[in-house]
Amino acid sequence: MAVFVALGAFLMTLFGGWTAQRVTDRRHLVLGLAGGLMLGVVGLDLLPEALEAAGEKVFGVPQALLLFVGGFLVAHLVERLLAVRQAAHGADERMPQVGLTAAAAMVGHSLMDGIAIGAAFQVGGGMGATVALAVITHDFADGFNTYTITSLYGNTRGKAIAMLVADALAPVVGAASTLLFTIPPELLGSYLGFFGGALLYLAAAEILPEAHHTHPARSTLLCTAGGVGFIWLVVGLGQ
Repeated sequence: MAVFVALGAFLMTLFGGWTAQRVTDRRHLVLGLAGGLMLGVVGLDLLPEALEAAGEKVFGVPQALLLFVGGFLVAHLVERLLAVRQAAHGADERMPQVGLTAAAAMVGHSLMDGIAIGAAFQVGGGMGATVALAVITHDFADGFNTYTITSLYGNTRGKAIAMLVADALAPVVGAASTLLFTIPPELLGSYLGFFGGALLYLAAAEILPEAHHTHPARSTLLCTAGGVGFIWLVVGLGQ
């Protein structure tokens, strides 16, 4: 059942990527929406789950929050290192590796989504259905963001589609893997915290500034707010 439900996540991810491809003439709106979706996923979905699963304090601070900050700093460090390498080669364009690395992180997140579906169905059908609803709905954002992030850094359309397909397949693989093992809740929470920090960095330092750089329009801001609101709705329906 978990693998069958994960096929819904597969289709929703592809639909999100297809939507991102179709609106290339409104790139600033796409980026504004992507930034809002990423912000919503981090603040309203990933971080609360991480705190619930890995909220044990380490020197007065919840473990999930420490990893959240760590993920943010690691993402910043990786981008700075790539920027130094880029400057050393005298290039002005953004490094495609940044987009591929970010997309690979999205694939890893989607893999964990599939594992979450499988683990929830191990608890019970009701729990599995609730988690599946949240995952399938927000996988639209995952597909949208995976294609957008890969393309944003100058990668070819073929590479962006390849990363999108990998992101779509990841939940199915993750759900199938739970037939073989059970992931400890604390480990899952730690991962979500770390990934949330990295994703927030991409949204705040890359996606949103790019969206407003050439088109500081009110419509872009509304798309960002709409992305956050959409994730809020998804989280609320999944409770």
